Amino acid sequence: MNNSMRQVTPNFSDDATRGLSVVPNTHVLDAMTEQEMPIVSEPKRQVTLNFSDGETRVFSVAPGENILDAALEQDMPVLFQCRSGSCSSCICTLKDGDANTLAGASSTLLPSEYGAGQRLLCVSQAETDCSFELPYSSEVGSNAAHEVNVFIDSIERIAINAVRLTVELADDEWMDFRPGQFMQIAVPGVGVVRSYSPSSTQKTLPKMEFLIRLLPDGVMSKYLEEVAAADDVLTLTGPYGAFFLREEHRRSPHIFVAGGTGLSPILSMIDTLHQSSGRKPPMLLSFGSAHAETLFALEDIQLREQWLPTLEARICASNGAVEGQHPGNPVSALRDDDVKDPNTVAYLCGPQPMIDAATSRLLELGVKAENIFAEHFVASN
Repeated sequence: MNNSMRQVTPNFSDDATRGLSVVPNTHVLDAMTEQEMPIVSEPKRQVTLNFSDGETRVFSVAPGENILDAALEQDMPVLFQCRSGSCSSCICTLKDGDANTLAGASSTLLPSEYGAGQRLLCVSQAETDCSFELPYSSEVGSNAAHEVNVFIDSIERIAINAVRLTVELADDEWMDFRPGQFMQIAVPGVGVVRSYSPSSTQKTLPKMEFLIRLLPDGVMSKYLEEVAAADDVLTLTGPYGAFFLREEHRRSPHIFVAGGTGLSPILSMIDTLHQSSGRKPPMLLSFGSAHAETLFALEDIQLREQWLPTLEARICASNGAVEGQHPGNPVSALRDDDVKDPNTVAYLCGPQPMIDAATSRLLELGVKAENIFAEHFVASN
């Protein structure tokens, strides 16, 4: 076998030539690098982020580089959480240029959503200079997630399969969040985290409340039912998520559709609207569960109806509905005359089939697609 050096002569665009020796089975590019040949790399892409408050930020991304990683390295105020394409916190819309999913990466986006220009920054690369529209203000993204310690105040059973967990921040700790965003709570001694949205608001700090569904063999469920006690310390990280009450829509009519513990962030939103100054918008809450015996927080909802004359609540149960409850799911309780204002805004939280059905129904009733915000709750064991 002939293992002698091969001679390669690169011809550069300025008509210069260089002699290059290459060992058999060696990559030519590696040989050029070792022998200090001039190599022209692909130029970096310029990525423009357009926030909902009119702010624009520009940063550079190398070919093949993860856009989210580059954005964070350059202090861009973007929302993120999972960094693996599974939570949609970093979702945005491609307006100009070309950006594709990184090789080997996957995302929760449907083909139709991807085709409409939606991208998850954490699994995307810029093929060209490009621009994205983000569904939140630059101020929101500047509130970076951080870790705090909290003490368990109480654990209250509120349904056969749900509890209300109340915690209090440790001294000198603080947590800024927007109603609708979620936190990650570490399960002590297990090494895993679970994500939950507060049902409380910023004004109740240092106390925070979470409505948590109990799952058979769930690690957090087992901890809360069998181990947890008052004054136990938990580690909480947040806030995360692009699902939150939009300040720019606070005077518009609001429709809230919640299934199960998807009620938790919705209560935070309703209470924030109640606590805000000025005229309160018309609000409709359609909340339900598959079985009447798994409904919860009904007294809390009634109390809010008393506080807020502009709030109407419809309680739904697909099975076992009693007098005063809608016999069906929260989507079927939506009526043809529920949308009278073209600026109506809707917030949806619950299982994916409910969100899909509610989105279709609201679009049919006249709610603009850009005014529908949703959070998909996924059960984790």
